Amino acid sequence: MFYAISWFLSFMVLGLWSLTCWGLHALTVWAVTSAGALTGGASAANVALLPDWVRGWIPPELAREFGAMIASTGPIVQGALDAMPALAGTATVLAWAIWGLGTLVILALAVGAHLLIAFFKRRRSEPGLPQATVAR
Repeated sequence: MFYAISWFLSFMVLGLWSLTCWGLHALTVWAVTSAGALTGGASAANVALLPDWVRGWIPPELAREFGAMIASTGPIVQGALDAMPALAGTATVLAWAIWGLGTLVILALAVGAHLLIAFFKRRRSEPGLPQATVAR
């Protein structure tokens, strides 16, 4: 039973890790593709503030504050894109590499938990050790 719990929790953590990487990748790609519109000034301010699917989930006041914050970072993002034009193309490769390394770490920890459970299970069943009695 401990094996199943251990692997279930490991796969849940792996799922959360994958969801986090996917979300950050989507946010990064969106920011990189919107960088040109952010530096266009007030005329382009409504072009890239928030994706349509986000607007339904947050209050209008928060959307305005978030839009103002993103619009103020436009020159910084544009400067980074001018300095490193390959940044837009490498975001996906970088996201996959980070996801892969994190997945390897999570799976290594899952295998370690599996081996630790096996060690304690084997140690408990050795004949030389006194068994713990459970009161029923």
